[in-house]
Amino acid sequence: MNANTSTLVGDYGTIVRTTDGGNNWTIQSSGTTQTLWAVSFTDSSNGTAVGEVGTILRTTDGGAHWITQPSGTVLNLRAVSFTDGNSGTAVGEGGVILRTTDGGNTWGPQSSGTAETLFGVSFSDSNTGTAVGGTFGQSEIFKTTDGGEHWIPQVKSPGTEFLFDVSFADTNNGTAVGDQAQF
Repeated sequence: MNANTSTLVGDYGTIVRTTDGGNNWTIQSSGTTQTLWAVSFTDSSNGTAVGEVGTILRTTDGGAHWITQPSGTVLNLRAVSFTDGNSGTAVGEGGVILRTTDGGNTWGPQSSGTAETLFGVSFSDSNTGTAVGGTFGQSEIFKTTDGGEHWIPQVKSPGTEFLFDVSFADTNNGTAVGDQAQF
C-alpha cells in the first residue's frame, strides 16, 4: 500500500477504499452481510478481512472481488495481520488464533492459552507477533517468536481493562491501545 491507498471495513459487510488519500471513497462488494472488524493488506492488491461468525474474505485484485475463505470457526474474528502474501494470523473471541501459510486457502488453529477475547494482533515478520485482549479487570498480551507455534503470556495486569489493538514497527518497538489500561 502507499500513503494514498487505504481500505476500511465495518457493519453489514461494508468495505470502502480510497486511492487518493481519502478525498474519494469507493464502496466495494464484500458478498457478506456479516460485520467485518479488521482488514490487512500486504500490497495494493492482496488483502484479507475478518469478522463475525468466523468470516474471512480475501482479495487479490485490490478489492474488486472478495472471496470467502473457510475459517473453521463460528467465533467472531476481531483482527488480522499478514506479513506477506502467504503468512497471516487472525484472532478473536474465546482466545481463538488462526494461522495460514498458503494465502488463506487453509487456516489452522493455534493455542493461545486464554479463553478471553483477543482484539488485536500484529506481526513484524513471519515469526514474531503479538496478540492483545482481555476481559473486565484484566488485560492480556501474548507473544510468539515461532510463527504462533507457541504463544507466551507477557502481561496479565489486574485492574486494567481491555487492550483493543497493537502495532509493531519492528520486533522490539510496539504500541498497544485499550480502555483504562494502566501500566
